[in-house]
Amino acid sequence: MPRNMSFSMTTEQVRNGTKTVTRRLGWGNLQPGELLWAVEKAQGLRKGEKIKRIRMIRVVSIEAEPLEDLYEYPDAREEVAREGFPGMEPGEFLHLFCEYNGVTLNGWVNRIEFDYIDVRRSDERT
Repeated sequence: MPRNMSFSMTTEQVRNGTKTVTRRLGWGNLQPGELLWAVEKAQGLRKGEKIKRIRMIRVVSIEAEPLEDLYEYPDAREEVAREGFPGMEPGEFLHLFCEYNGVTLNGWVNRIEFDYIDVRRSDERT
């Protein structure tokens, strides 16, 4: 059974399929081809609250890199758009990422590229 990966900050971008990259502090054990459920929230659920699936995704690639390497991307703005933040400058994205995750720019992250898998909606009740 596929594991759940939370997209609480980018739920709409996953829902509409515009997000195709995510940077994570963990998830280093993923393999290309692995299937995951993109969910709204996976941890910190209140009593009675259930996981809400958004879409199924398939890992295309995963690579560990220093977070600040985003500045070196020749297409850094496009990369930020692939993260679900079109129009945001790379520095703004990195500031948001660091603040949200409580990390600094000199840390390492896993850059996960993924695509979307179509599945029947009737399976999304749990």
